[in-house]
Amino acid sequence: MRGVIAVLSLLAIAAIGCSQGVTLPKSELLKKPLQTLTAAEADTVIHHYQMVVSDLESQLRRQNQEYDGLQKQLADLKAQLSDCEEQLYQLIGATPEQVEQFRQRLGVLEGKVREYQRYSDDELADRRSEVEKLEDELWALRGMKISLLPEFYNRLAALGSKIKALYKKKKIRTYVVGTWARDRDCLWNIAGKPTIYNDPFLWPKIWLANDDQIRNPDLIYPGQVLKIPPKGPKTPEEIKAERRYWRNKRLQQQAQTEQSEAPAEPSRAE
Repeated sequence: MRGVIAVLSLLAIAAIGCSQGVTLPKSELLKKPLQTLTAAEADTVIHHYQMVVSDLESQLRRQNQEYDGLQKQLADLKAQLSDCEEQLYQLIGATPEQVEQFRQRLGVLEGKVREYQRYSDDELADRRSEVEKLEDELWALRGMKISLLPEFYNRLAALGSKIKALYKKKKIRTYVVGTWARDRDCLWNIAGKPTIYNDPFLWPKIWLANDDQIRNPDLIYPGQVLKIPPKGPKTPEEIKAERRYWRNKRLQQQAQTEQSEAPAEPSRAE
């Protein structure tokens, strides 16, 4: 709005028809208040801004021409890239759909690896079998010819290094079993000690870590040196072993109940 008022003011001044000439340099004239301009000075200022607008319009036309040229170059490059990809796909005997499936499969694996990178070393040590499955998936992808495409080659190499870094060794501690009378030591109580897991439900971890010397988890003996694996969620193997233990426990209790409830056989007279 201010610009419109300024132009109207200049035109009004020019319409007065004053015959005075322009005596100030243009640089000073442009700084002069509009209300003080003579007709000749207003004409000079208007002409100056007309030249500025004309120059800007010329620059805009050149920029538009350059933009159109760059757009054409980009379209040509995209067409060349598409032709190059098509030739590469033909070399490896793959269709665009198969490449897209490979791309999605690789993306899923990368996401899983990022998730496992958040685990602590102890947690990773307990999840070794899961890390091995990630590595198996990586090798399956590497075995496909699509993995040779430039888009995937470096990503697969980087992913291999990341998976390798997920392999962690367990930090094994030991615990010497005490007596029941003094220490009340059983796997349940040992796992519940604050210095061990502070969680008795993790007792299967100790059992499976020492299955070479503990056949029956209900029986441990004073002086036994037990390996204590790092604290963490129970692994699938530990969960299966715990379920098997409780199943066998129930069967034993049922057998004992049935035996105690069975009627005694009558004694025979000699």
